[in-house]
Amino acid sequence: MAEVDAALRALAVRALAEWNLDGAHLEPIGISENASFRVDGPGKPCVLRIHRPGYHTLAELESEQVWTAALLEAGLDVPVPVRTRDGRGYATLPFEGGERHIGLLEWVDGELLGRIMVRQPSTFPEHFHAIGRIAAAIHNQSSTWTVPYGFQRHRFDVEGFVGDGAFWGPFWEIPPLDAKQRDVLGKARQAIADELSRLEDPAKRFSLIHADLHPHNVVVGKHGLHLIDFDDSGFGWHHYELAVVLYQYRELDPFGDMQAALLDGYRELRAFTDAEVAKLRLFFLIRTLIHLGWRADRPEHGTDLSEDIEYAVREAREWMG
Repeated sequence: MAEVDAALRALAVRALAEWNLDGAHLEPIGISENASFRVDGPGKPCVLRIHRPGYHTLAELESEQVWTAALLEAGLDVPVPVRTRDGRGYATLPFEGGERHIGLLEWVDGELLGRIMVRQPSTFPEHFHAIGRIAAAIHNQSSTWTVPYGFQRHRFDVEGFVGDGAFWGPFWEIPPLDAKQRDVLGKARQAIADELSRLEDPAKRFSLIHADLHPHNVVVGKHGLHLIDFDDSGFGWHHYELAVVLYQYRELDPFGDMQAALLDGYRELRAFTDAEVAKLRLFFLIRTLIHLGWRADRPEHGTDLSEDIEYAVREAREWMG
């Protein structure tokens, strides 16, 4: 492992004591936004997650656990946290001049749905149909749930997407943009704000969403489909939830069938009109643009943004045109 990863592993070893798991075996799963390790020790295996600094406050992370507990009660298969030895949802430990919030989740055996779909593309209709039902079940729960006092989570509204405090950063003014690109993305920013403000029925179409419900965040286990990675979850448009599911498949030949299967599953549990389907193109563009802001804020994923910028500018021009 790289030097920084070795430091994170040492932090993970220290954190095990917070759950009385001193000496348990740690196996790295992934180190990107968060550092994740499988933990094998006394009892059932677990996942230890060291959360990225500055992304969520402790109150926001604790609110995530409050919501997933409500989703579990509503019948959805979601992560189950393991409390620390003194009953907390997270441990907070000093690290490199700051601190990191660390959580532990029950391990679920299975395979990522995205990998299954790559290996067995003929199965995609049934899988998109299943994700559609899951998305609708999430929205049914969150649209009627009374959010507890003190609950804190970010919002994917006009301000969250394109406001001065945009959650994933100001894509319209990142340093690599030239004057023409900056102009196009600035105009797209305003056009998106105008379009979002005209969306109908926010009471029915805006609530807590997973916000990253693509097939690589769904585990196929022995008890069915298990949702993982609620790190991006927050208050948002239901259209955005569905757009995220479909986004990476937009340029594939069977995309139309994929979208149809997703919507068929969704509509079995919750209405979604053809007029609302037409708005998915807006949210595809939003996904492209916020990804650009996300990349610009994370140089560890590469600093050459030229292709991302060209793609974003082209898509913005097509949408506005």
